[in-house]
Amino acid sequence: MRLFDVLGPVMTGPSSSHTAGAVRIGSTARRLLGEQPAEAEILLYGSFAATGRGHGTDRALVAGLLGMQPDDDRIPHSFALAKEAGLHFKISTANLRGAHPNTAMLRLVGVSGRKLEVVGSSIGGGSASARSTASRQISAATTIR
Repeated sequence: MRLFDVLGPVMTGPSSSHTAGAVRIGSTARRLLGEQPAEAEILLYGSFAATGRGHGTDRALVAGLLGMQPDDDRIPHSFALAKEAGLHFKISTANLRGAHPNTAMLRLVGVSGRKLEVVGSSIGGGSASARSTASRQISAATTIR
């Protein structure tokens, strides 16, 4: 057993799955895009859709897209920071058949026009898994902690 297994991640709350995991999904999507996102369509599924707003999932995903990490004190202010950074986003829900209950789909357009779609799931304790396809037919799958 590791200390992480007992204490959990260092993060801005309130939830390791809905906040820390969601930040990791957003930041992984940004890294896979390879540039600053200019537009984001964020689709929430399952418990992300049902309770995500109250747990800060929406703000955490946007924070990750801005390059923040789970312990960043600015996460609650990510919507205003996105506006300042020129990141236009919309958030809605989707029915992703067979997906993990804490899943989000991010459809991104970078500043150069590059497009990327990422499906990420927060799998507990601040960890996440993600898979993506890009306009250049780039595919990636990763689990991040």
